Amino acid sequence: MLKQKTLKDSFSLRGKGLHTGLDLTVTFNPAPDNHGYKIQRIDLEGHPTIDAVADNVTETTRGTVLSKNGVKVSTVEHGMAALYALGIDNCLIQVNGPEFPILDGSAQYYVQEIERVGTEEQSAVKDFYIIKSKIEFRDEETGSSIIVLPDENFSLNVLVSYDSTIILISLLHWKTWPSSKTKWLPAVLSYLFAKSNRFSRPD
Repeated sequence: MLKQKTLKDSFSLRGKGLHTGLDLTVTFNPAPDNHGYKIQRIDLEGHPTIDAVADNVTETTRGTVLSKNGVKVSTVEHGMAALYALGIDNCLIQVNGPEFPILDGSAQYYVQEIERVGTEEQSAVKDFYIIKSKIEFRDEETGSSIIVLPDENFSLNVLVSYDSTIILISLLHWKTWPSSKTKWLPAVLSYLFAKSNRFSRPD
């Protein structure tokens, strides 16, 4: 059975906020078993924490916004995608403002830092959601949709359309890719996170 993973050590990234223009620092820390991804606003009194789950997604226009009890944090999708792509299950993320720094606009620097500090196997078993039948989510307002199908391997087929420009990305059997998968998979996952995580996991 596969075990959960966390970071071996903490790391920080600094840069400008895309929407606020603020100088921001985000720090990724190891976390205990079954902790999940939690984001802590260390600039606010009491250092409130938001669980990075679909139920807390309140906006996905030009970035993903997580909110809880009036506290918000945005532009989280690149960091979240990098954690997921590299198999991290538990992480406490601390940020000193209302959004993550945009960096170069991709997940690249998050991936590099995770690979630099390394990962650590934990005691708890990973919790997998097994796809047994076709699942489709559709946003009637925008026409966006996601179709999930059973498969023996993790694969993505993504069609993105911006006005007249169409980008087609087919990603199959990512476990067999060369090391460059860590560059491209987080980029695609970050798009999916931003567009689709408003939907809760089905029962």
